[in-house]
Amino acid sequence: MPRAGIVTVVGKPNVGKSTLLNRIVGEKLSITSPKPQSTRDRVVGIYTADDAQMVILDTPGLLNPRYALQESMRDTALRALEDADVVIYLADAADGVPEPLADAARLKKGIAAPVIIALNKSDSLPPARREQLAQGESMRLVSALTGDGVQELMREAADKLPESPFLYPADEISTQPVRFFVAELVRETVLEQLHDEVPYSVAVQVEEYREDRSPLYIRAVIYVERESQKAIIIGAKGAQIKRIGEAARKKI
Repeated sequence: MPRAGIVTVVGKPNVGKSTLLNRIVGEKLSITSPKPQSTRDRVVGIYTADDAQMVILDTPGLLNPRYALQESMRDTALRALEDADVVIYLADAADGVPEPLADAARLKKGIAAPVIIALNKSDSLPPARREQLAQGESMRLVSALTGDGVQELMREAADKLPESPFLYPADEISTQPVRFFVAELVRETVLEQLHDEVPYSVAVQVEEYREDRSPLYIRAVIYVERESQKAIIIGAKGAQIKRIGEAARKKI
């Protein structure tokens, strides 16, 4: 009997959850940024290998929310935890053994799904420190950037999934529409080019997506909080928004 189910990836901001999802699926589904909190919604990737299929949820970082957007992001992460058949609790290897997930997520009750602790960015550790962590508690040392340890992590997650037929066709890699990923790639480009000038509250909505055009026609709207931020995104004589469009098109 094959195995299938939901694998939720959780952890504090900026520990590499999005990079891990992209590494597992082999495609850029989740945007990445050196700054934390770039993931807002849960991003769904599908990984099928041999007799196991994992629906992988990349979630916003666990944090103590200070405003409404962070409250919404935290709720998204907690709902993904509730849906999980297996949880991958990702932490930064440089920080050592993480606090218990229930404490990090400020949960009032335990987590029903089995939890795998994975220490990411282990490639940046000195060999002696890697060896010390490897001999400690039951944790996986991985590097989402290089791929070290990721296959072993996925095999362990697959073994913990319930027996089930596949939930999706084996060749699918996500449940979300192309418009979602287009909007995310435009937002990532804004954050890359204007990370100091424009806050993370920038949002993007694709209003038109026409595959019957050649070249493909996409019309997207960038939303910002204040009128002054419009001028920053547009730039002198439209130069900045032109750069955003050019870079986003290459990604898309």
